[in-house]
Amino acid sequence: MIGYKECLFYNTNPEIHQRAKDLRKNMTPAEKVLWKHIRNRKLGKLKFRRQHPIDIFIADFYCHELKLVIEIDGGIHQLPEHREYDIGRNAEMNDMGIEVIRFTNEEVLNSIEQVLKRINETVKGREPYDVH
Repeated sequence: MIGYKECLFYNTNPEIHQRAKDLRKNMTPAEKVLWKHIRNRKLGKLKFRRQHPIDIFIADFYCHELKLVIEIDGGIHQLPEHREYDIGRNAEMNDMGIEVIRFTNEEVLNSIEQVLKRINETVKGREPYDVH
């Protein structure tokens, strides 16, 4: 049986952990806005972690209870090569049993209520994953 810590970080190496720590210190304006609304179990009493390591990736926000990643995409994500990378990254996370939902910076900064509504719709009625 996989232990809680192993499953939580999906065998992430120390370098990725350090990069995630650095990213937490330098969140984008959009990440800060969303974090204000989902931190401290403000959204459906779910615990979200910011800049959370998952295997070789770092998720903007991660809820381990539901195995849900929320990504906030800047303009670079519109480039074809980055879109391909994101598709592959999503597929790898899906293979780990993790769902990924994405929003643009603009959606978060200009329509935070719509973003929160979509997150609520995504998590509504879902059973928490057994994290122990």
